[in-house]
Amino acid sequence: MIEIMLKYIQALPHTQQVLRKGQYLFHQGDAVVSMFLIETGEARLLRRQRDGSTIVLQRALPGSFLAEASLFTASYHCDATATTRISARLISRNSMRKLFESDSAFAAAWASHLASEVRSARLRSEILALRTVAERLNAWIAAKGEFPPKGTWKSIAQEIGTSPEALYREIAQRRSGK
Repeated sequence: MIEIMLKYIQALPHTQQVLRKGQYLFHQGDAVVSMFLIETGEARLLRRQRDGSTIVLQRALPGSFLAEASLFTASYHCDATATTRISARLISRNSMRKLFESDSAFAAAWASHLASEVRSARLRSEILALRTVAERLNAWIAAKGEFPPKGTWKSIAQEIGTSPEALYREIAQRRSGK
């Protein structure tokens, strides 16, 4: 879907930005000026809780937009940080909004993309509602169609709302056949 949209947004005003790991792309309450297309690395949308903990609302990987819904808001409703070194294309929000309003094919592609993101968010919500690490891991595997590859376990633990240690224990139990 992003490939289809890229042909529309190639000509829109943009800048390139490189951020180091841990650097903020924006903070909750900042005015929305740009749309972020992640080209390399990973960025995350984070919602801070009253107890100081954070919830990951989105993991944006290469080729994905970060905070797509911000096209329709004046300010950001969460924080965004680079979880690795990233390169991002910052596209003028106003130009992208004009394209959305004037080009029905782009608007349809954007709506389809947002629908896909809603489905992903609902799946994540369903996984997080499960009680045990085993149930969450089973749901993740069913959705992805594969066992989590080694090297991704810490990230997947965050994604399914458990500690890396709890996920490692569950994987170890499965590998030992218990």
